[in-house]
Amino acid sequence: MKINKKSYSQSFKELFRHLWPFVKPYKRMIAGTLLLTLIGSFAAQVNPILVNETVTRVDALLQQPNPLENGVRLLLIISAIMLANELVNIGIHFGQRYFGEKIRIRVGSDLSQAAVDRILQYKMEFYSDPENQTGLLQTRINRGVESLIRLVQNFFLDILPLFSTAIIALIVMYNANLYVGLMATIIVPLYFYVSQRQANRLKGWRTDLRRQRERKNHGLINIIDSITVIKSFVREKLEGKKQYDVQMEMLNNQLQTRQTSYVFDSLKSFIQQIGVVLIIILTVFLVLDGQMGIGAIMMHIMLFRNVSAPIGQLHRIYDEVNDAIIYADGFFEVLSNDEALEVGGEVEAKKVQGNFEVKNVNFTYPNGKQALFDINLTLESKKTTAIVGLSGAGKSTLINLLCKFYKPDTGEIILDGVSLEDYENASLRENIGLVLQKNHIFKGSIYDNILYGNVFASEEEVIEASKSAYLHEQVLQLPDGYETDAFNLSGGQQQRIAIARLFLKNPPVIFLDEPTASLDAIATEHIKKSLDAIKENRTVAIISHSLSQIIDADVIHVLKDGHLVETGSHEELYKLNGEYRKIFDASARSLNLDKMLETIDIPSDRSAV
Repeated sequence: MKINKKSYSQSFKELFRHLWPFVKPYKRMIAGTLLLTLIGSFAAQVNPILVNETVTRVDALLQQPNPLENGVRLLLIISAIMLANELVNIGIHFGQRYFGEKIRIRVGSDLSQAAVDRILQYKMEFYSDPENQTGLLQTRINRGVESLIRLVQNFFLDILPLFSTAIIALIVMYNANLYVGLMATIIVPLYFYVSQRQANRLKGWRTDLRRQRERKNHGLINIIDSITVIKSFVREKLEGKKQYDVQMEMLNNQLQTRQTSYVFDSLKSFIQQIGVVLIIILTVFLVLDGQMGIGAIMMHIMLFRNVSAPIGQLHRIYDEVNDAIIYADGFFEVLSNDEALEVGGEVEAKKVQGNFEVKNVNFTYPNGKQALFDINLTLESKKTTAIVGLSGAGKSTLINLLCKFYKPDTGEIILDGVSLEDYENASLRENIGLVLQKNHIFKGSIYDNILYGNVFASEEEVIEASKSAYLHEQVLQLPDGYETDAFNLSGGQQQRIAIARLFLKNPPVIFLDEPTASLDAIATEHIKKSLDAIKENRTVAIISHSLSQIIDADVIHVLKDGHLVETGSHEELYKLNGEYRKIFDASARSLNLDKMLETIDIPSDRSAV
């Protein structure tokens, strides 16, 4: 079943709607920060006004007989005001940065956790989609959180302060002289227009850059995961070339972005300087005309800088807002994909017996490949059922359906008389134990990895499970014992950890998908004994190429190209001389059983030689 993904092309309004629930818990902190900002905006105008008053009064004092004596008091007052203003600014800047960083960190943490909580609720189809491969998904989430944190900083902690500083500076300029205020007002929209054009020009390149970064990160993860294959086939240059091509695309994109930015930044700088020159010319004219004191020249230059500097930052903010919109598109697609949610039923699985009925089941993977065709079979309670077939026959797919990892396209699976869809997912899976050919080992100790099977188990129970999986003696030989990093173990030892988890979980239903595939002969024998013990009074389904595990099964189902072709016991199927007979004979030949039997039949006196 293909998940239809909704398009999340974000307008700023839509983006704000998605982001607000994460910001809302900190609205009081934001309000306090904005109050500090408002105070800071007024404080930022003190120095220009003070310069105007200082220059005007000093000019007047210079006309008096003893300017130095009369100016000492003025100097002390000015110094006191400037010192007080700086102290206020230090306090304001500290509060803004401290609370701003606190808000950013908390919102970022909430966004990251929301993504983790969400993807844990998604169906397996979501992860099977090529667009949700590990590297792509990781980049989408990480870059989305980073850009949204910047958006919170820009909108709630930067834009409003910049606007308030610019607006208050304009009000002071208008209050000083109408014409000077109009001159500044004319320059500002032009400056803002150029900033907006710059951001719009860069938007398309940034969208491409997002895709290129996703491809690059996924490529790096793929190299790390496939390094053994790459080196064995001597394909280092080929993989390096693939990454080089992606890197060159990113390089060209980034160079175009920088070139465009430099052109627009130079144009904005020119507009700003033209504005300063026009303000100086107009102010000097008004001073010479006697409408203003000489201090007004410096005051208006400083005020205009208070107007133009914040507007100059709007390009950066506007650019990052657009960047956030681009990356938020992917992030909120992950966070809001309701169609991908795994929905369970309301029936709680209690006292599961393990009677499975698969009725007319068809299944197709998200990539469009149909894996099962009209499957009808049963798994009987307290019995062991083997599922046999060549690679690609649909064996593992069937197990995935029985675990409710996927839903059939058509047909139904029934467990103990109740449709599998009606069961609540968590309670159902608590009753199912699953051991795969390659089991995941979590970062951490051997003890913690076994404990994953039952987080409430005691130390004695963990050790007993380890003994049942024939792992305990090997663990005791390690320097750090059960505290050894599980990643440092061999593949066979890691497989035993997975089997120990199964013992610790102790479920009534067990699915085994090639559980001894990565083990040596001695380990396989040990694990077979432990699996034989745990099979008692449980419903077991096993996929295996091991003849010993197949022939022991009560019932064997044979799959071929997604179709169920044979069902019966080992003896019945062997006599049919059909698909099972072909698989069995091929397995026997691959093990060279004839030679083994000759060796076993050697007389005891010769074997002792």
